[in-house]
Amino acid sequence: MLPEKRITRLLVICELHRQQLKMYKDKGHSVNNRIVSLRQPHIRSIVRGKAGKKYEFGQKISTSVVNGYTFIEQQSYDNFNEGVTLKESVERYKARFGHYPEAMLADKLYRNRENLRYCKKWGIRLSGPTLGRPRKQASKDVKHIARQDNAERNMVEGRYGITKRRYCLARIMDYLPETGKTQAALQFLCMNMDVRLRALACFIFSLAKSFLYAPFSENYAMSHA
Repeated sequence: MLPEKRITRLLVICELHRQQLKMYKDKGHSVNNRIVSLRQPHIRSIVRGKAGKKYEFGQKISTSVVNGYTFIEQQSYDNFNEGVTLKESVERYKARFGHYPEAMLADKLYRNRENLRYCKKWGIRLSGPTLGRPRKQASKDVKHIARQDNAERNMVEGRYGITKRRYCLARIMDYLPETGKTQAALQFLCMNMDVRLRALACFIFSLAKSFLYAPFSENYAMSHA
């Protein structure tokens, strides 16, 4: 009797053979839920189109940043369209903070007609250019807001780089899908704790500074009364 681990591996090999045979008969190069690893059959190849990295393997994570803290909005090993997750993210924001956000600094992928109607319904400003033909002359206020939104949105992109370099998000070695997702979530949790500790350190420093310089400021005020 084979152990359960070997039986699972044989089932994965049978499924891999079925997928390869189907692509051979159909003369195609893609199949649903394509297996790329016998040891981790849940991992999928995600087309990214980056320079030198056409495909990436691992989790696809959609995040949001509120007041410097990063929240995981969606996490999956399968590829998904981020544009359809905006409504869920906004409703989750309302559940956390009790009100809708004033603005959503999102990528162009989120600026579809359905999301625009949804944001307009709740008075949310969705960053980015409007759909259709661009305006010939935009006002200075519109340009300033667009430039400021783009600068603040870069912080969200930078969170991925920080998590990969400092917290080893790009080196998740867990084999099971549940443990891999948990490890990624813990890395974002550690980054948020670092942000919280930095804010606490700044508060303590400013408080100590006010206590240290308070007597000198009073004497200065009395001598010049």
